[in-house]
Amino acid sequence: MELTLKVLGVNGTVLASATGKDEVFLVYRQDYREGDRIVVLASEPGHVVLALDDTIGSAAAYLKSPCYSLKVPFGDKRACYSPRAFQGDIHRLHVRKARPDEIASRRNLALNPWDDHANTTLFPHVKANAETRGEAVFAARNAIDGEKANDNHGFWPYTSWGINRNPEAALTVGFGRPVRIDEVVFYLRADFPHDSWWKKASITFSDGETACFPLAKSGAGQSFSIRPRTVEWIRLHSLVKAEDPSFFPALTQIEVWGRDVD
Repeated sequence: MELTLKVLGVNGTVLASATGKDEVFLVYRQDYREGDRIVVLASEPGHVVLALDDTIGSAAAYLKSPCYSLKVPFGDKRACYSPRAFQGDIHRLHVRKARPDEIASRRNLALNPWDDHANTTLFPHVKANAETRGEAVFAARNAIDGEKANDNHGFWPYTSWGINRNPEAALTVGFGRPVRIDEVVFYLRADFPHDSWWKKASITFSDGETACFPLAKSGAGQSFSIRPRTVEWIRLHSLVKAEDPSFFPALTQIEVWGRDVD
């Protein structure tokens, strides 16, 4: 797999670029400017491991088409990242082809700290029909970013998916290809008493079946085994709020454990 990393300016100007066979590093020695983009190009679809900023952990993801582009966040968009992310005048970017043993291993298939609203090619990708006030710290992508600190809210690392008090709120995790899953884990936001919680939630799988999960008032991961099934997406919905004075249940993280389908 030939891999290329680029930093593009606001008008598409190539500010830096590097290409390699199965692995590539790019060191960009300037401050990012608003409108800059980080671009990953691959000669074929496949699994890659990305570390596009040295403050954000590397993560395996599935690149469904040859190009992934991330607009460098500025202003309020930075709020869901570490304050050190994308800062300074030297940046180390890295991408490599995933090893066969990494692809075959059982892992959290819902993890993608590089997801955002505009992403359509790097999976998993998440979308929702509600986000609190459109703020980055309550965006759907926070539910799969790997950040699980949940005893506060409204700033990094206390990122979460906020539902904007919408009783019909739903969140969909797409995997971009068939995967075999057997467990889901919920981390509810637990900034009590500011937060409420859901006492029940449902997941509909792309095979058409729906499962219901009882949830507790807890900040710990709540794990549920499910019948192993092959799916391309799951949808979290029918979130039943507890009888509690707070109006603000939220989801800090959802994990979906399983393996890739050969």
